[in-house]
Amino acid sequence: MGLEFIGYIGNHNASETTPRSGPVIDRVHIETVAKAHELAGFDRALLAFHSWSPDCLQIGQHAASVTEKLGIFVAQRPGFTAPTLAARQFATLDALYPGRFSLNVITGGDHAELVQDGNTVADKDERYARTNEFLDILRAEWTSEKPFDYHGKYYQVERGFSLVKPGKPIDIFIAGASEAAIDTAGRHADVFALWAEDYASVRGQLEKVRAATTKYGRPAPEFSLSLRPIIAETEKLAWEKAEYILEKARKLQDATGFARNGAPPNEGSRRLVNLATKGSRHDKYLWTGIAELTGARGNSTSLVGTPDQVAEGLLDYWDIGVQKFLIRGFDPIIDAIEYGREILPRVRALVAQRGERRSAA
Repeated sequence: MGLEFIGYIGNHNASETTPRSGPVIDRVHIETVAKAHELAGFDRALLAFHSWSPDCLQIGQHAASVTEKLGIFVAQRPGFTAPTLAARQFATLDALYPGRFSLNVITGGDHAELVQDGNTVADKDERYARTNEFLDILRAEWTSEKPFDYHGKYYQVERGFSLVKPGKPIDIFIAGASEAAIDTAGRHADVFALWAEDYASVRGQLEKVRAATTKYGRPAPEFSLSLRPIIAETEKLAWEKAEYILEKARKLQDATGFARNGAPPNEGSRRLVNLATKGSRHDKYLWTGIAELTGARGNSTSLVGTPDQVAEGLLDYWDIGVQKFLIRGFDPIIDAIEYGREILPRVRALVAQRGERRSAA
């Protein structure tokens, strides 16, 4: 798979600095942001899953229909859809849009949100145990040439079988920072996804996942890092832009729904908040201002600087072992276009230079 850039397709124009003003499902926005990512050179774009939001699988199919090659990266939570059905849904989409759909497995760390969908398994380790069974069955549906049985604690399947199979393996991304998440990644992940932390912490997480895959006799997955680049013509202007974004987000917290509400329920957010307590700036260009403000509600840490500096920061993560970067801005369409012009080509050129030097050596 190698170096990739992943963007984000929301159901409407909104962010920490932009309250939604249109319909919940804004077709014009969905189509525009999908096309913007494709034209900007992104490889895939994520569609998120929430217990209160439109069905991202259907939104993803629409985004695929208005683009030609953009990968559609769809989040799903085990426990809501039967794994046999989920497998056939993704295999069907792969038949309609060959090679373009991938799966982001989100087990879920916020029990209060999970129960909105009737998911009453409160223990996180149990939820990850269920995720493991879900993925066992998913892969069996995709690969078995004859009916199979599966008898687990959470799922029982008798003579499971799917006539439709993916043309090639569908990438499975697994996200999470807890020990249970890392163990699950060791068993199943093609790609392990994490939020941007300081270099040492990212390096430590990658080492844990590699050890987990070794335990299960699997090759190490690739790694994806999520962050929010903030760029400007000069470093001074970039930091001024970051402070402007922070102040705007602070004023609009109630309107956007990003108000901080108690301690974060999931390990990944707790890690980011803990990092923010040590200061807002880390390593060369990492900034935790939005993470501290919102309680690390999702992808919330940034690289701040000129396009060259942010590209350099991304290359540093590449050198640690990250191959994929999920980047999105606070102004979804405009930032996607700017990233395509200013960041993607710089990082691709730097990675190519790394490869040439390594080949020469």
